[in-house]
Amino acid sequence: MPRKSVKILDGLDVNLRFLKEMGVEDIVRTPPPGRSSSAAAPRTSDPSKAVLPAELDDLHKEILACRKCALGQGRIQAVPGEGDPKAELMFVGEGPGRDEDEQGRPFVGRAGQLLTKIIAAMGFSRSQVFIANIVKCRPPENRVPHRGEVEACTPYLLRQIEIIRPRVIVTLGKTATDHFLPEATGSMTSIRGRFYDWNGIRIMPTFHPSYLIRNEGNKTPKKMVWDDMKLVMALLGGK
Repeated sequence: MPRKSVKILDGLDVNLRFLKEMGVEDIVRTPPPGRSSSAAAPRTSDPSKAVLPAELDDLHKEILACRKCALGQGRIQAVPGEGDPKAELMFVGEGPGRDEDEQGRPFVGRAGQLLTKIIAAMGFSRSQVFIANIVKCRPPENRVPHRGEVEACTPYLLRQIEIIRPRVIVTLGKTATDHFLPEATGSMTSIRGRFYDWNGIRIMPTFHPSYLIRNEGNKTPKKMVWDDMKLVMALLGGK
């Protein structure tokens, strides 16, 4: 068998084992019906090259030039976010890491590869959702963003949400969840698993992919994340 075919089969085997650990029983080949399937702007398979409406494009240019807090001084480049500007589903994490800082794209490192698998298992591609972070520049050593840094970046995120108008936002990890749901106290285990309302948008908190990586031997968090995503799929598919 050609070496290329062996590599493809090995990759498929890794993905199938990951999906099995997540508790995925069926692979959705097409996304749930919704606004993204019909009303989205012209789309490319590379979400970083998606055609953005002028309003969102101007906002992202403003983010790229931003120096409102100390994070803007130490970054390589800002990471505004990427995906379908009319997406019904949005994922929001804490902040860019090293790989994201270097590439200018959200969730492209190891945690991002895991998120991409989760998105694919839901029946979406990255170009059919929108992925962003609370802060748009990498905090040093990937620390939790300081309050002032979050406050400086919040108007950008709020404006993105206002333009995109997603039906569901999945908050990845405690920092992102606390930003949207400060009243939801407790651990992620106790907070996740149900929808919350935020300004008319449904919020689904779940574990950050990096948490799943750090606890790779524990299947329970993976199963919890997939249970959360099944709720999201059911809501979007039940329109």
